[in-house]
Amino acid sequence: MTVSPPSAALAAATAAARARADVLARAEERLDGLLAMERRRWATVDHRATVPVDTIAHLLRAGGKRLRPAFCVIGFLAAGGDPADDRVVDAAAATEFLHGFALLHDDVLDDSPLRRGAPSAHVRHAREHRERRWQGESRRYGEGVAVLAGDLALSYALRLAQELPSEARRVWADLVSEMIVGQHLDVAVAAEAVTDPRLSAYIANAKSGRYSIRRPLELGAALTGDTSLSDAFAAYGTALGEAFQLRDDLIDVFGDAHVAGKPVGADAENHKMTLLMTTAVRHDARVRDIVARGGDDPAGQGAALRRALQETDVLATIERRIDSLVADAGRALEDAPIGEEWRRQLADMAVVVAYRDK
Repeated sequence: MTVSPPSAALAAATAAARARADVLARAEERLDGLLAMERRRWATVDHRATVPVDTIAHLLRAGGKRLRPAFCVIGFLAAGGDPADDRVVDAAAATEFLHGFALLHDDVLDDSPLRRGAPSAHVRHAREHRERRWQGESRRYGEGVAVLAGDLALSYALRLAQELPSEARRVWADLVSEMIVGQHLDVAVAAEAVTDPRLSAYIANAKSGRYSIRRPLELGAALTGDTSLSDAFAAYGTALGEAFQLRDDLIDVFGDAHVAGKPVGADAENHKMTLLMTTAVRHDARVRDIVARGGDDPAGQGAALRRALQETDVLATIERRIDSLVADAGRALEDAPIGEEWRRQLADMAVVVAYRDK
């Protein structure tokens, strides 16, 4: 590996950071611009027609880490993409609309009351239904609005992705289908209380890790037509994707809801067979007994399960696993044909992803 002089390395790192920031800023403008255009369009039909658009906008403007656009942009630039190429702007914005689709549906599936520190979409719309004394059932109305807003977010993601090059569209198709099937499996194994570590690892990667890290990286690189980074991005994304999901599992059991901006303890209450849970079931008889018992009191069982998890050594076990996965992700990039500035950015992103508190 050729080592650049300090001044040259600093200049390259600075240029890389600026290019990434510029593309991400343009992706943010694309999100806002499309939503504003859609709101104007539907406002001419009826004021009610803007509700799903506003629901998406409310979620996207509430913050979020924008991890998926960031990885998409880094994948593109690391593969030699031109920062002026608007295709990466569309691809990055598409990944964030897809994330909005996933979150809106996920909150309904999990009956989650909070998202990004505020009432989730289905809760907010159900409350409006009650307060205005509209016809029908408030809960079903709120969930219906949230699901339809999620569908609309998916349509915007697909609209932005439809003009991408064929190889990028293939990656995009894998990204979307893996996430949806992974989400279904997450629901299914929770219902059946399946404690299969292999399946839990697949679900974590499909519904979270791949769609958050590996596929966005591959999507960005695919826009350039350069496939030389495929193996490195696959190895890096797979390792870091598992670390990403394990951190989510830890936040749910040991985290602070005020910091996380969403409820903690939901995985236990919903019987989610996460990687953390399957690890604990294998090694702790008390956890195994609570999971096997089931029952008609999910909240009570969830609280008991969370207490049991907090009293095991699973926290230390999972933290060691995360450390190992971050190291694996770093090793995956050692011989990758990318500039040192991008290797550094991906190393920094690994720390952000694996050691976050929300």
